[in-house]
Amino acid sequence: MSPSVVRRRIPPRALRTLAVLLAVGAVAAGLVQATPPPSPGPERRAPRLDPRIEAIMRKPEYRHARWGLFEQNPRTGTVVRSRDADQFFIPGSTAKLFGVSGTWHTLGGDHRFVTPVHAVGQQLRNGTLRGDLDLVAQGDLSLGGRTRKDGTLAYTTIDHTYANDIPGATLTPENPLAGLDQLARQVRAAGIRRVDGDVIIDPRLFRPDPALAPTPTPLILNDNVIDLLTSPGNRAGAPAGLDVRPKVAPYRVTSTVRTVAAGRPGDIDVATSADGTRIRLSGTIAAGSAPVLRVSRVKDPNAFGRTAMIEALKRAGVEVRANAVGPNPAGRLPASYRGARTVARYTSPPYADYAELILKVSHNLGANLGICLMATRARSTDCADGFPVLAAFLDGAKVDRKAVQLADGRGGDPVDRTTPRALAQILTYWQHTPDARRFRESLPILGVDGTLADSCRDCPSRGKVFAKTGTVAGGDLLNDRLAVGAETTAGYLETGKGTFEVFFAGVNGASTSRADVDAVLRVGDDVAGVAALLQQRRPG
Repeated sequence: MSPSVVRRRIPPRALRTLAVLLAVGAVAAGLVQATPPPSPGPERRAPRLDPRIEAIMRKPEYRHARWGLFEQNPRTGTVVRSRDADQFFIPGSTAKLFGVSGTWHTLGGDHRFVTPVHAVGQQLRNGTLRGDLDLVAQGDLSLGGRTRKDGTLAYTTIDHTYANDIPGATLTPENPLAGLDQLARQVRAAGIRRVDGDVIIDPRLFRPDPALAPTPTPLILNDNVIDLLTSPGNRAGAPAGLDVRPKVAPYRVTSTVRTVAAGRPGDIDVATSADGTRIRLSGTIAAGSAPVLRVSRVKDPNAFGRTAMIEALKRAGVEVRANAVGPNPAGRLPASYRGARTVARYTSPPYADYAELILKVSHNLGANLGICLMATRARSTDCADGFPVLAAFLDGAKVDRKAVQLADGRGGDPVDRTTPRALAQILTYWQHTPDARRFRESLPILGVDGTLADSCRDCPSRGKVFAKTGTVAGGDLLNDRLAVGAETTAGYLETGKGTFEVFFAGVNGASTSRADVDAVLRVGDDVAGVAALLQQRRPG
């Protein structure tokens, strides 16, 4: 991300709650078939740092900070450069490299989530179901809500899930309820015209764990948020326009946002009722400015999903006798679906596509979801049981597990730490698998896409650095500025046609000169710049 994003000055009261984490932030015997990673090679004397890198590190923002660098040839194990490579760093979202890798291995890159709808009861000749329709949630991160016509997943440079924290977040054009609409049409095609029972979301795949924030749920629609897109009116003083998606009862949105003169600063706040179904927007937006996106969290995804499914069935021509709005009656679920008719299925894109989404935009919910999905492969409904699965994978991948500390999948827990060398080890693992290219190209590409899209667009390294980035930043109320706990990047440097080195570049303990999100983005650009200069150290 780059400082070209519209600047937002952060009021002192907001510093208390600002927490920006983005990527700017089974058993080992079953590992993907891979040639063993090389043993650590000799650490030759590192060449002198490029003076331009030294100039970056001497900036005032880094006066009290600590920089780490690591660069290694994954084929020979030769260490090209090492600076504090075996010391713990706050990783930010570079920690996603561990969890996403573990989930990819555990499920398989080609794994597809198949979400079924079962008819539990008797279907009569007139098309009436005397019983319930049960949608069995399978942990599909988007359930069709991001799927393009060609079957790939859509994403933008700044994901909508970051809209309340980072300026410039935008929406994909896809219908967030597309998967439910497809399921509903299949139900009708199966001959059901009326449901005399209820529609129930079966969420028993795993139990949501509040220790993982944001908290994954077995059913996820639109990332469990309501999108609120405000557009300026045609003149100063005019009410702002508002578009809401998805539109699902009983969620209601009101807005008192007013248009102010062009060029004036604006800000929009979101307030909700205790249950999240009443949402109010307030604030201002400048005339002639781009629309501003905000989101509001869905607090009961199962009730939300049940209502959304009943509404989708209605659109498809299927009448449901039960009230659309109300709690999800999970107590009616059967012990098993043996003998029940499956009347609809939604099949997702492959997990590798979800991994790309998670890594490109630093999708926090998707990264945490991976921990819970690994737990289900250990036949557990407790998300915490995903960590032993991840540990076994890391051991098999020859990652020094004691050099990694994780309490979530996103890199946002206060205990999360890793060494630069450990990150290099997981990156090296992938280079020795058949999925090396697929994984590498799932990472943000410098100057091209993902969270590195706006960095180094015109530099010689554009398209030659593939790296996950991470940011941890919060408000320093004492000095009215932002404290950048971590700005990190880890991935691959293209050193020649088809050859790559693994690397880490990052800083912990930076400080901005003022409370301005743009200042954090400039730190991100500095770290991306260091990565580019490392790549430029060699021809090609």
